[in-house]
Amino acid sequence: MVRLGSALIAIFAVGSASAFAPASQHAVRSTHVLQMTTTEAKDPVKVGVIGCGRIGIVHLGAINKAPGVVPIVVSNPTVSKAEDAAKKFGVAKFTSDAMEVITDPDVDAVWICSPSQFHADQIKACAANGKHVFCEKPIATDLAETVEAINACNEAGVKLMIGLQRRFDPNFLRVRRAIEEKEVGDTIIIKTCSRDPSPPPYEYVKGGGGIFNDMAVHDLDMTRFLAGDDPIEILAVGSCHIDKSIEDLPGSEAFDTASCIVRYPNGVSAMVDVCRQSSYGYDQRAEVLGTSGMIATDNVYPNTAKIYKNDYTGNADMPFDFFLSRYFEAYVTETEAFCESLVNDSAVPCTGIDGLVALVMSLAADKSAAEGRWVKFSEIIEQVYCVNPTECSLIANDAMFPEGFKPTGDIKSLNEIVLPDVDQKKEAGFADKFKKIFG
Repeated sequence: MVRLGSALIAIFAVGSASAFAPASQHAVRSTHVLQMTTTEAKDPVKVGVIGCGRIGIVHLGAINKAPGVVPIVVSNPTVSKAEDAAKKFGVAKFTSDAMEVITDPDVDAVWICSPSQFHADQIKACAANGKHVFCEKPIATDLAETVEAINACNEAGVKLMIGLQRRFDPNFLRVRRAIEEKEVGDTIIIKTCSRDPSPPPYEYVKGGGGIFNDMAVHDLDMTRFLAGDDPIEILAVGSCHIDKSIEDLPGSEAFDTASCIVRYPNGVSAMVDVCRQSSYGYDQRAEVLGTSGMIATDNVYPNTAKIYKNDYTGNADMPFDFFLSRYFEAYVTETEAFCESLVNDSAVPCTGIDGLVALVMSLAADKSAAEGRWVKFSEIIEQVYCVNPTECSLIANDAMFPEGFKPTGDIKSLNEIVLPDVDQKKEAGFADKFKKIFG
């Protein structure tokens, strides 16, 4: 629903290059290296976990082992799951109500591992109660609500980290390091692929937002992570080859296979292909071609054994066949990274902006596939108007809004609607103090 008042007030808010935030905030943050500070004794950071499903249990196990952090309460709508998790990890309290975790006066930070449709409201509630937040992606499936949730945390001065676990996978991190250290020269082409062992059921695909939002988004984010820069535009196509039953679904929900080309600055291009079925197992690879070499990852196997026969030579077993087993180490590492940020009050390595840009990329891919053309990411961004940082809406391309009244330009236009986060404010404050002292 178009809110005329919001749009008109926002005209004045976005008139400058920086209505809410400084222009520097969208640089992709550097590779995370876990390094806990132990120079002084500190009270442990007390955390709560919302959601005791598969992902919640993985995060809870990692929290339980991280130094300086202790889980004190867990929740799940099926309270028996919360009780089982509490017993397994020695957590003192459990409940069926997520708000009891968020409003617990002893809780410093909350891990949100609930279904996606609850994320935005729970993030906002955490911000209102002064709790730091780790949230599994997506922040929200709606762009305006995503901005509101990020700004709620930034306005409240609490940390927000988004779970994009592939950024913490040691294989992809090694590729990122090769790029940063110019081991293969300057980047020319980035390639990623994600192919699932088998297609999900019809009920999962229906209403899931389509293949770009629920699958390719991870690869699109990985191209940005490896490029170390913000993308410019995208061309995407999709088709159905595996499960013909989904062909009656709307938009990209009808695709089980898709490809994207993403253009980055300096002529760098990225190619992504995804498919919901791979006959040879879970296929998760990345490749970067540079001016002086190439680096590529292989799939991850449960062991290194190979078998040699007259009709076959190769790995004795298939690659890991499920995302939790393939990325288990990455899930643990990202949890440890947020724990480190809480204990040391350091910057989070995967910010709300990272989650927002990933959503923008997937929405642009969806639009490109639907319209059969290149789509600039600014086309997605300019749909958002905010009357204030935590009250935003989507405005359709409408004749009543003249050109120039929408945020335009590249992804850095998000500066016009997103507040700087707590770590950026702290860095800015340090810079100001430095200037005053040293001139």
